[in-house]
Amino acid sequence: MNDDCWARIEQAIAEASGHAPAPMRRTPVGGGDINAAYRLGGPTARWFVKLNRADRLWMFEAEAAGLAAMASAAEGPRVPRPLTTGVAANRSYAVMEWIDLHPRGDTTALGHALANMHAVTANQYGWDRDNTIGDTHQVNPWERDWVAFYREHRLRFQLDLARRNGFGGRLQDRGEVLAERLGAFFSDYTPLPSLLHGDLWSGNVAFDGSGAPVLYDPAMYFGDRESDLAMSELFGRLPAAAYSAYEAVWPLDAGYPVRRELYQLYHILNHANLFGGPYAREAEGMIDRLLVAV
Repeated sequence: MNDDCWARIEQAIAEASGHAPAPMRRTPVGGGDINAAYRLGGPTARWFVKLNRADRLWMFEAEAAGLAAMASAAEGPRVPRPLTTGVAANRSYAVMEWIDLHPRGDTTALGHALANMHAVTANQYGWDRDNTIGDTHQVNPWERDWVAFYREHRLRFQLDLARRNGFGGRLQDRGEVLAERLGAFFSDYTPLPSLLHGDLWSGNVAFDGSGAPVLYDPAMYFGDRESDLAMSELFGRLPAAAYSAYEAVWPLDAGYPVRRELYQLYHILNHANLFGGPYAREAEGMIDRLLVAV
C-alpha cells in the first residue's frame, strides 16, 4: 500500500465522517486469514480498515450492509458501525468504527442481545444480497420455504462445491439422501426468518470497555435463529450464562438438539471446502448421525 492509496482512504473517511482531512497513524492489526487490517488513528477518531483485492469490494459492501442491519436491532448487540467502502489503487477497503475489544464482559447481556437481534424478522428467508461465509460465496435468494432455502442454498450449495473440490463418493451420496429427507427435521417446527449474524462462533464475539457485548465479521441473512446458536456451539461455546439468558427471553424449541448438528454441518462442509480433507470426513460422520435421527 503506497502513500497515495492511504491518502485516498483518509480523504474518503473525511468525506464520510464530516471531519477535516488529517494524516492518520496506521497500525497493522489482526484481520483474520482473508483481509489485511489496520487501525487508523486521527485527532478526533479511530477507525478499523480492512483491505483486499479490488474485485472483493462487493464483499465489503455486503459486510457493511450486514453490520448496519444488525445495528438497527433494538437492544441488540453492539457492532462496529460501518463508515465507508471503496477502491483505492486497485485495493478495495472497508472502514468502520474502531472498538477496543475485550474477551470478558456481561455474558447475561450477550444472551439478551442475541435474543433481541433474532427478534428482528423478515417476511421471507434470505437477504437482498449475497455475502461470504469465511472466504466462500454465500447465496441468499429470498425464499418463502425454510426447508427449501436450507436444502438448496446451504446444504446442496456446499455439497456441490465439495464435489468440485474433489470430495465425491460417499459424502455426495449420503449428503443427497440427507437433502431429500430434510423436511423430516421440520415436521412440527417452522422457524421465523430471524436476523442472523450467520457466522456466530466465539472468535466473532467480544465485549467493549463497558462490558457490553460486541459482534463483528457477520455473514448476515434472515433464517432460523437456531442456526446462529448451533454455530456458537461448534468451535468453543459461549459462556453458559449467555445461553441461559437467551432462553429466559426466548426459549428454544425441543427439537433444537437434533437440528443443531444439521446446522453445524453447513459450517463443517464450508471448512472442508476451505481447508481440506479432515473436515470432509467429519462431515460424513455428521451426515450419518443425522440420517439415523430421521
